[in-house]
Amino acid sequence: MSIDLREFYQATDPSRTLFVNNSSDGKYYIDFSSVRGGDILGKLKQKITFFKPNEPTCTLFTGHIGCGKSTELLRLQAELEKLGFQVVYFESSDDLEMTDVDIADVLLAIARRVSQSLDKITLEPPNKFNELLQGAWKVLNSEVTGVKVKVPNVGDFGVTSEKDKLSLSVGIGEITSKMKNDPTLREKLNQYLAPQKTKLLEAINQELLEPAIAKLKQQGKNGLVVIVDNLDRIDNRVKPWGRPQQEYLFVDQGEFLTKLNCHLIYTMPLSLKFSNDYGMLTQRFPEDPKVLPMVPVQKTDGSVHLQGMALMQQMVLARAFPELTPEERLNKITEIFDSAASLERLCKISGGHVRDVLRLLNTWIMEEMSLPLTRDTLEQVIRSRRNEIMLPISDDEWQLLRHVKERKKVSDDQGYQKLIRSRFVFEYRDGGESWFDVNPVLAEARELNVP
Repeated sequence: MSIDLREFYQATDPSRTLFVNNSSDGKYYIDFSSVRGGDILGKLKQKITFFKPNEPTCTLFTGHIGCGKSTELLRLQAELEKLGFQVVYFESSDDLEMTDVDIADVLLAIARRVSQSLDKITLEPPNKFNELLQGAWKVLNSEVTGVKVKVPNVGDFGVTSEKDKLSLSVGIGEITSKMKNDPTLREKLNQYLAPQKTKLLEAINQELLEPAIAKLKQQGKNGLVVIVDNLDRIDNRVKPWGRPQQEYLFVDQGEFLTKLNCHLIYTMPLSLKFSNDYGMLTQRFPEDPKVLPMVPVQKTDGSVHLQGMALMQQMVLARAFPELTPEERLNKITEIFDSAASLERLCKISGGHVRDVLRLLNTWIMEEMSLPLTRDTLEQVIRSRRNEIMLPISDDEWQLLRHVKERKKVSDDQGYQKLIRSRFVFEYRDGGESWFDVNPVLAEARELNVP
């Protein structure tokens, strides 16, 4: 069976998220939980389905961008749906302007997505919600001419006349789309909504979430779960009053994120774990954030992590041979690579970062344009990638990287936050203990090895 180079290239697209419940994507999925410190999502599922099915829960989920969080969350969604839960999963980057996020934006985005998912459920007209949206619409109309001249009356805004069926998503969507695209409007609307966030929270709970969950249970469902993905990608620029955006949203406003009366999962920037405010963040949320670490491909002493390396190699081979068993794939290595050593080199240089290994492989295929892929081309791809990510690194940051390489740990210093956020440093788990190492692409740089 010959490999179609184009199909192999498309299967290694690093921007592609796997939908594991889809049969074609499911063949590419590799379960890394055995080397990532346990089945984190399995424990989260148990909390929702067994320990607290009838109580609201709130979980922060974090890890390096590109390490596989979305794939795992989509797998969790599929499993929860099989167990009778209504699951609303959405990527917050579709709804929010990630450089300028306020708590009201997040609450409105959740309300909109939940109301969209309840298209077959009839709820009472949301009067409190309508009043808030009415006020927001007036602010919007006062700031922009020609957007919409007619302001709906309280009572009909966001609700169709068809049996008073809830269509809040339409009303919220019109407002949030204007907010996302216009920074001036966003500022004005947040000034209006900020003092009323408690009222907004009450309206969402009393007029949307609580009655919706009651109706869902009447239909035989077990509850409502909202998964807010990509919130870990919010920019960390400083707000006008001097507070970094990530700390503002998750620490200062964290309490509001926990107060929605359903099961909630938010992705959180990993760099917040190294913030001076991390202790305060853990006080705002009912439990510590769950971390999805890197897949270990080597140990702290530099030797190969055999189990982690084997699983990473299977992830690569599955993109070429999705129909074969793991054992059969190993016999096909030289159909894709000039040697087994080249595959091991690819996995090791990725540092166990799922998206990075696909990114390197995808570029390698494009550069080579034929199979088997050769080691010389891989080394060119690695050098090119290294040159690219080295550009913004300052002398002070090189010094911090040397400390990480030597000590295998980081502190809560601001400099380390940037190293984590920029994926210059990766976090691993071993027997419950965290350890850190420099991204292997950087680890071979001359600057890192000067005395």
